[in-house]
Amino acid sequence: MTEAVPLEYDALIAAARQRSGLEDLGPDWIFTPFRVYLDAIAKEAELSEIGRFIQAESIIKGLVARLRRTDDIRRHPEILDEQVTVAATIVSLHRTGSTLMHRMLGSAPSLTAMGWWETQFPAPLEGEVRGDPSARRAAAQTLLDQWLAAMPELLSIHPMSLDQPDEEVSLQEQMFMGLSPESFLHIPSYAAWSATADHRPVYEDLRLWLQYLQWQDRSRAGRAWVLKTPAHLTAPEELAAVFPETVIVMTHRDPIKTIPSFASMSFTLRRMLSDRADKARTGRHWLDRLSTLMSRLMRLRPSIGEHRFVDIDYEELVKDPIAQARRVFAAMGRELGGADEAAMRAWFGRNPRDGRPSHQYGLEEYGLTAEAIDERFADYKARFLGQRAAEAA
Repeated sequence: MTEAVPLEYDALIAAARQRSGLEDLGPDWIFTPFRVYLDAIAKEAELSEIGRFIQAESIIKGLVARLRRTDDIRRHPEILDEQVTVAATIVSLHRTGSTLMHRMLGSAPSLTAMGWWETQFPAPLEGEVRGDPSARRAAAQTLLDQWLAAMPELLSIHPMSLDQPDEEVSLQEQMFMGLSPESFLHIPSYAAWSATADHRPVYEDLRLWLQYLQWQDRSRAGRAWVLKTPAHLTAPEELAAVFPETVIVMTHRDPIKTIPSFASMSFTLRRMLSDRADKARTGRHWLDRLSTLMSRLMRLRPSIGEHRFVDIDYEELVKDPIAQARRVFAAMGRELGGADEAAMRAWFGRNPRDGRPSHQYGLEEYGLTAEAIDERFADYKARFLGQRAAEAA
């Protein structure tokens, strides 16, 4: 392993500029979250040696992508003329069937979604011919292989492959925003700062990334985007304002099943970077963070517009996913045509859920109890899971 670049503001920016041969990082708003993030890492993250190396390389990779995007826009200002339509954005708690919904919708030929490789390497590499991202795909495959070698349990938690639609949270991470930093690291001061930060620039920047990706791949012309990440829970108003055309899809499942499951995933990620990752601390963080975010979203829904939301029960989604896709298409003002439905059914044929390794976790090991989860999500369960909860009781 080569020596890690110090996790310091000037050193990381200098390394990114040296590797890219470029200077301009674009709008300077990202420097505020960047500094908050680095300060929290220094004071709280307790990174291992390999964790410091991985974190530095991840930050530099994101800065290099930003440098290249800024340079491409300078040389190709027509990128800013790209007309982006975000037809649907899935904004849900983790482990609620949102990945199933995202990948199913993303398989429709009338829609488009980011492939996992694009979320990791969204900017063309030096010397890349437009329309031939083979070098980036190879780099993404190497990265994915490294992840799965270090964390084989990811296959049971969140299956990944190069071309499957995946979350734009990785792009938000490159802006030092969203929930990804907290997923990988114990950085409570960053989480507290993020809870009151202005997220509007994040979504304006995300729109720019979509324009950039669309410009790179002309097959996307005329197709609408489908986005998805629980990180949108941090800023639903900003999401709705920057993408006024988007329908907001919420998949719902009992938090007793989802909160400990995501705590397990987050602990897996944290353990890769820190020898002091703690299961109970991770579980308590996410119970507090996600229940607070969901309560806030429930309060904001009327001002955003209830007509913009589509609520989908996990059990109904698993039972008849095409029927739920039809509901989303109707909310988007689109008819689910034969080609789209056939593509979705073909996707299910290629991705059977019953062959996936089981994901093992327990409430107590993550410092959680059913009573605590029920208390924090009482209003959420009453509104979105009321009938089924009553039947279970």
